[in-house]
Amino acid sequence: MAETSHSKTGAENKGLLEKLFRVRERQSSPQIEIIAGITSFLAAAYLLVVIPSLLSAGGMDRGAATTATIIVFVLGCLFMALYANLPFLVGPGIGGSVIVGTTLALNEGVPWQIGVGVAFWSGLLFLALTILGMREVITRMVPAQIKLALGAAIGLFIAVLGFRNAGLVAVNAKSQALMLGSFTSPDAIVALCGLFIGIGLHARKVPGAILWAILTATLIGVPLGVTKLPESFFGLPHSMDAVAFHIDILGAIDIVHFPYLFAFFASEFFSTMGTTLAVGGKAGLVDEHGNMENINRPFIVDSTAAMLGPIIGIPAATALVESAAGVEGGGRTGLTAAAAAIMFFLMLLFTPVALMIPKAATAPALILVGTSMFGAIRKVDLDNFTDGLSALFMVLLTLISNSFGTGIAGGLLFYVIIKLVSGQHRDVPVGMYLMTIPLAYYFYTVVGVH
Repeated sequence: MAETSHSKTGAENKGLLEKLFRVRERQSSPQIEIIAGITSFLAAAYLLVVIPSLLSAGGMDRGAATTATIIVFVLGCLFMALYANLPFLVGPGIGGSVIVGTTLALNEGVPWQIGVGVAFWSGLLFLALTILGMREVITRMVPAQIKLALGAAIGLFIAVLGFRNAGLVAVNAKSQALMLGSFTSPDAIVALCGLFIGIGLHARKVPGAILWAILTATLIGVPLGVTKLPESFFGLPHSMDAVAFHIDILGAIDIVHFPYLFAFFASEFFSTMGTTLAVGGKAGLVDEHGNMENINRPFIVDSTAAMLGPIIGIPAATALVESAAGVEGGGRTGLTAAAAAIMFFLMLLFTPVALMIPKAATAPALILVGTSMFGAIRKVDLDNFTDGLSALFMVLLTLISNSFGTGIAGGLLFYVIIKLVSGQHRDVPVGMYLMTIPLAYYFYTVVGVH
């Protein structure tokens, strides 16, 4: 009788999961989705260190910022899971944290309270355009060849990020050019071991190959001194009082902050669009034209998170490229995002565990995921000179600028210019011509800000 009751409960749970996330409809299973969620979490766990560190450079309390960062991850991922039913992580991006903590507070002397206020107005603008349907209109207006090449551009960005986190690629201090790092450093050894383990497991079709690669690399890092074991695996979260609700919304309304507002808005707009379409494409959730059904749902999630995050001190929440790690692991539904949200929630009590995972251990996941996305470039009609050149420019600019938001914006601007000088101006929608004005201003602000 007890066994029958247990079976009935299990069937009800499976029925609830199916109703919420349509797991079987997307040819997945709860086990695959949960493993994918844990994989995404581990791939993004380094942000729990990076984001508070960047914000603390501008005067924020680091402990409070860490707790607030976790809260943004938990709520953002749950919202994405339950409202959009997509396997995307939602959390603070590095770009927005750099603008608030380094560019504004540290370099320009603008208090971080005003910085997160600027981020709030950017998020509010995001949300307004999303509710009005303008973001979906703009996304559909983007040329198909550019959308099809997004996967390759973002894959390149992810892979290079992985190589840099592993210390296998460095930046020349004088020329700012990329150069090879040391392949014999402890970080590089940990990353290479994890990479080859991941390749071997993936080739043998072992479930959760990337997750096992991260965990194994973390263990290898212990004797090499890369993985720092905490004194305690348990710790109560810091209070958010020092950062939450200290936002200066009115102080952010100043014409001198407009370039930063636009830098926030434009970079997050294009990076979010790129992440959604590229990662969604890898999950098989876009059509042959690179469009996603109900794309306004993830847009509402990230714009809401971008507006509410600054209220508790954390700027520029967005759909994160690290979501690709979970998608590569088989994640296809919101159950992946929900599993990741649970993992982030646990970090409120086990923060030392998340902080223990070194960037070198997550680097193999980023390298494997990034390189697996290069194949998207095959969908671009490279025989069509003008379309192919625009797509390739976007990929190259992503590498040169180290920003896929800038890469996408540049690809769109190049597309219009190339069509004009090639005498094919009738191929360009009128809306694309209008878009060149804010795109050109975006590049002006990027140069001005940096």
